[in-house]
Amino acid sequence: MMISFDLDMTLLDHATGRIPESALKTIEQLRKKHKIILATGRDMDNYFSVPYRDIVSPDAIIHMNGTKITVGGRLIYAHRFDPALLKELLSFCEQKGYGIGMTRGDEDYYIHPEIIEASDKRFWGSCGRRFQDPWRMLDMPIRTLAFIGSEEEVRRVNARFPQLKMPLFAGRQGADVMEAGCSKADGLRRLARWFGEKEDLSDTVAFGDSMNDLEVVKEAGTGVAMGNAAKELKEIADYVAPPVSEDGIYRACLHLGLIDA
Repeated sequence: MMISFDLDMTLLDHATGRIPESALKTIEQLRKKHKIILATGRDMDNYFSVPYRDIVSPDAIIHMNGTKITVGGRLIYAHRFDPALLKELLSFCEQKGYGIGMTRGDEDYYIHPEIIEASDKRFWGSCGRRFQDPWRMLDMPIRTLAFIGSEEEVRRVNARFPQLKMPLFAGRQGADVMEAGCSKADGLRRLARWFGEKEDLSDTVAFGDSMNDLEVVKEAGTGVAMGNAAKELKEIADYVAPPVSEDGIYRACLHLGLIDA
């Protein structure tokens, strides 16, 4: 069986910057019988995500909301953002004063980087990003983007570009940006085919907290929303776990009978 975990505020507690020890011990118990999947909006091969990737050591990773999938370090699926759509979107955000872009390796490419810098300082206390010319993205195989801004700004961009999906971050101060047809649920189905498991996801368990987890939590055999999750996610989940800060992963897996006490 595949058990998928979002990273931020599902496994990773932003208040401490750490994955709780109880969650890591739970994953080690689960690993004995099940496949551990990381399903996140991040590219887990980026420099600031690699430490968490290595700590969890998953069997497979659904990166960037299903637009990139790796199994044991092997790339098995990749989606590229339509270049014409990308150019139009970046031009629109530049004109409107919106912050949008992505991180590749240890470099960051953002329209209006000052917005991203201010956001990092507000949430993390500092900003150590290495900003580069964002227009270089037009020559890169972009899979997904991050929009940093208010919920109202997200709605404005999505209204202008209805061919995009823009699920809000947990803090609702920005959104993932991807083309329609990409999701964590799609990624989990691709992994089911790869591992020879049921493509209807009836044998999977999915944990999440943000709007980009909505489809996978809804479609998994058992969908779990964290206690700190968006209310929309809690409403469709099969089970609402305690928050990440209250040993939510351990207590949920115990409740579901996935591990022994």
